[in-house]
Amino acid sequence: MIYQEVIVVRKLCFGLVPMVALLLACQQVEAKQCGGCESAACGGCESADPCGGCGDAGACGTRTVYQRQYVTEMRPVTCTEYTTETRERTYTVMKRVPKTEEKTKTVTVCVPETKTKTVEYTVMKNVEETKTAEYTVMVPYTEEVEQTYTVCVPVKEEKTSTYTVMVPTQEEKTVEYTVMVPYTEEVEQTYTVCVPVKEEKTATYTVQVPYTEQVEATRTVTKRVPVTTMKTVQVRGGHWETQMVEVPCDPCGGSGSAGACGGCNSGCDPCDPCGSSAGCGSRTVCKRVWVPTCETKEVPCTTYQCMTEEVPYTKTVRKCRSEERTRTYTVTKMVNETKTRTVKVQKCKPETRTKTVMVTKCVPEQRERTYTVTKMVNETKTRTVKVQKCKPETRTREYTVTKCVPEKATKEVTYTVMVPQQKEETYTVTSYDCVPETKTQTYTVRVPVQVTKEVPVQVCKMVAVEVPCDPCGGGAGACGDAGGSCGESAACGSCESGCDSGCGRRRRCRRGC
Repeated sequence: MIYQEVIVVRKLCFGLVPMVALLLACQQVEAKQCGGCESAACGGCESADPCGGCGDAGACGTRTVYQRQYVTEMRPVTCTEYTTETRERTYTVMKRVPKTEEKTKTVTVCVPETKTKTVEYTVMKNVEETKTAEYTVMVPYTEEVEQTYTVCVPVKEEKTSTYTVMVPTQEEKTVEYTVMVPYTEEVEQTYTVCVPVKEEKTATYTVQVPYTEQVEATRTVTKRVPVTTMKTVQVRGGHWETQMVEVPCDPCGGSGSAGACGGCNSGCDPCDPCGSSAGCGSRTVCKRVWVPTCETKEVPCTTYQCMTEEVPYTKTVRKCRSEERTRTYTVTKMVNETKTRTVKVQKCKPETRTKTVMVTKCVPEQRERTYTVTKMVNETKTRTVKVQKCKPETRTREYTVTKCVPEKATKEVTYTVMVPQQKEETYTVTSYDCVPETKTQTYTVRVPVQVTKEVPVQVCKMVAVEVPCDPCGGGAGACGDAGGSCGESAACGSCESGCDSGCGRRRRCRRGC
């Protein structure tokens, strides 16, 4: 935006140069038409003009003169604007494609097995016991004590002091002061204008051009490898044994009835074989007893360890190489140009003035005053005070103490044993392959465009005006240019006119004959 404004200002400055040249040419043409020192457009006082020389103005008639007039015109100006243009470019991206593969492995799982056993444990029971203890208590009592204290008694005393008072007095005084009076002064001032100048330059820049390359690389793959080790475990077992046990004979009932009294080895009566139990005796029987054992065994245990392995593979790598290119661009420089102008400056000059003011002065005056001073005098007095004191006293109290006595108890406890079992398990392994993929990207570029605009320009043009002819008088002058700079030279008439002044003095000639 700033660059466009600079271009418009530069074109306006270049457009004003022909206007100034045209204005100077107009002034020269107008001066010749006005009839300067050698002109006879309207004639002098003694010319052979049909207007009748120095007769009255009405006899002379009118003539056509040209005046300057500024007109605003719209002129085309070429400027550069930037438009937004959308473009597309293609680039390659490496995409990772997953590949799933199923594998089988043998896993050792521990299965819980519940068992029961009898456990003997100790319980702490609370037992209360009464004890006696002595303690000391501080018993308060009151005692009267004589105490001495000091009191401040106020005493008044009169004093006289001298002090100074400043009494104000007014008097008139003449004072001079300076005032800055403003005035205007014309000063010639030099200022600098920046003129734009175009210059073409060539620059070299580096572009990163992408390309694809196949590279051999290795990657780390983790595998689970089974490792078999021997583990020592405690195995609980046992066996049945047959033992010979002596039992009392009881052929007629009870547990011994199975023997039918045959164990006594006596001639018992089948209807009353034992008679009395004391006479029967005892017999030997076989009993099966379970004998528990605890053995130590070496059991194979399979565990899985993670092992890493370097596997080679080929991957596509996208790289960039540097490439130098050249471009031509236009640089606009601002060249400083010094110009001069006359400006009015406001300045101030000092001016001394006088005024009468009232001044207040203070005169010191001594005075006396009497004041009362109060002093505090210490006085000692006595009083009786009751003091609270404490004396120790021994007392007895009973308290209960709780003791914990251990007591044994039995309970059934359920516990779990982990039994190892082997089973096969399927797991999924995912690996990734790099596949190149082409993508399209849209980006925006700022493109310069040459645009023609209409710009208002001030142009000086010559306009024809009818004015009365007065060759010898002042006012409008023989040239008829009411406000032109060449009208004053024409008012002098021609070289043969009867004016007192010469032809060379344009501004000092006397008007009239």
